[in-house]
Amino acid sequence: MSPGIFEHSKTPRDELAELLAEMPLFSGLSPELLDEVAASAEWLSLPGGAVLFSEGESADALYVVLSGSLAVLAADGHVQRRFLARLTAGDTVGEMGLISGHPRTANVVALRNTELARISGQAFNEVLRRDPQTMWRMAQLMVSRLERMDSPPRAHVRGACTFTVLPQSLEVDFAGFSTALVKALGQFGRTELVWNARAGSHTSQWFNNIESANDFVVYVAEPTPNRWTKLCERQADALLLLARAESPAGSWAALRWPHDHSLTPQRWELILVHDSTIETGAAARWLANLPDIPHHHVQSAADYARLARMLTGRAVGLVLSGGGARGFAHIGAVRALGEAGIPIDLLGGTSMGGILGAGVAARWGVQELTDRFRHYFVESRPLRDYTLPFVSLVSGHKVSRMLFEAFGELAIEDLPLAFFCISSNLTAGHVHVHRRGELWRALRASVAVPGVLPPVVHEGDVLVDGGAMNNLPVDIMLELGRGPVIGCDAGADRAFTTHGDDLDVPLPWQLMRWIKARRHLPNIFQILWRAGMVNSSALSAAQRDRTDLVLRPPLAEIDMLNWKAFERAIQAGYEYTARCIDGLPEDSPLWRSAGMIDS
Repeated sequence: MSPGIFEHSKTPRDELAELLAEMPLFSGLSPELLDEVAASAEWLSLPGGAVLFSEGESADALYVVLSGSLAVLAADGHVQRRFLARLTAGDTVGEMGLISGHPRTANVVALRNTELARISGQAFNEVLRRDPQTMWRMAQLMVSRLERMDSPPRAHVRGACTFTVLPQSLEVDFAGFSTALVKALGQFGRTELVWNARAGSHTSQWFNNIESANDFVVYVAEPTPNRWTKLCERQADALLLLARAESPAGSWAALRWPHDHSLTPQRWELILVHDSTIETGAAARWLANLPDIPHHHVQSAADYARLARMLTGRAVGLVLSGGGARGFAHIGAVRALGEAGIPIDLLGGTSMGGILGAGVAARWGVQELTDRFRHYFVESRPLRDYTLPFVSLVSGHKVSRMLFEAFGELAIEDLPLAFFCISSNLTAGHVHVHRRGELWRALRASVAVPGVLPPVVHEGDVLVDGGAMNNLPVDIMLELGRGPVIGCDAGADRAFTTHGDDLDVPLPWQLMRWIKARRHLPNIFQILWRAGMVNSSALSAAQRDRTDLVLRPPLAEIDMLNWKAFERAIQAGYEYTARCIDGLPEDSPLWRSAGMIDS
């Protein structure tokens, strides 16, 4: 037994037997055998931070988590390297070692004060001898764990139940923030706010009781690394690093792992509270020392509701495809979702879908989206600055000016809503995901249809339209694990058809007669645009199957370059989305996110 474990008297037989009977591994045992197992079990109290067992130790027992939480960490020698799993009340650990007879393969430590029942190898072998079905139940548990590890990202919605608000300094109003967050979380379940003054002297059992009695618990830590703050960090599923956005960027002195958050079992989330409007560059300033963690902007009451959905795995991600002029249908889809009360919390997109998604992430309303896109694409006609076709048919200057006019020097990380767009890296042969940096430049890469618009060069790599590799990047949204995902595919319908078999271009003096005779031939813009998307069609079909709501507006009658079909595309997207929403099942996770059904 590792140092730091304190042994107590055995748990009363009837109480422990009831707990074991509710656990999958022991649920089939007879009451008599349950009583015997409970009588032989030892009650252990593991202080937060203590090691239960380490890699290489002999497997002499299995443990049942009764309260608290454990972390399973992969190991490299004696150094803990990577967080593998979090175990909470009702989970078991150590049983595989008993079956295989091999030494432990990971480190298990207490994230907080944890109560466990230790069942010796001898006692467990007696269970297997008298009830062989236990081995079958164990096999089912192992298969279930493997399936969770191998399943697509949508199965790993990373909702949390306990949160610790860790203010960077006394400058930020952490009391007001915590109170507002508790109110927002209350929409999804019973929520408790715990302060030092109230809980500083309570035992680990008290904390376990308060977490068991609530769906969510918010602990409010202090900026200094005192005993209370350390306790709060151990209790948290997620650490909310709170800062005042306008202040100079600083560190969190109270963090237990200030240099490498990858070693921590808790999620880290940066929360930037703004005095009024979002300050350009504030996010980049704060993220300089925390480059790999998600961040959230908080300005208004609506942001607290969105943050609550993000933290609990209820946020709705909207992914918008490319499709040229057909992409205007996305505006109609956004309108229909808003009228149905379905929130949009995260945006992702490709090409035209990326530009529209950026507008939604910038909190442009439906009317503003309509007015701006009519001006930028219908009236301004940005693809009319033709050039000598050394690299592309269009110079790209008008598109670049249009994007800069729309978004200015705004960085992706400054957008009020989380956003990404993708481009295709022709140099490296993979998708490039844009999550940071100049927004207009990322969108310019995402919309660079090969042969139509010049590519964008990024750190020596050549980037073109994201639709060349992934026209509906649902997989990237799913990897975030924030909640249900809606995919709107405006590029699914057939692009064009033609009549006749002869497409060879005749000699110059025969050209006019050839054009008049074949008015319905596809032009070079259509061919290049479609060629840039067709390679990802099969992937898009697979992506649609992974969404919680897939939208495929009927757009076959709208040419991808027919910008004048603006109103028709919007209306088609609106009517189709409204019908799909009406057909959603009552238990859809989208209604759960909207707060229209019980969580």
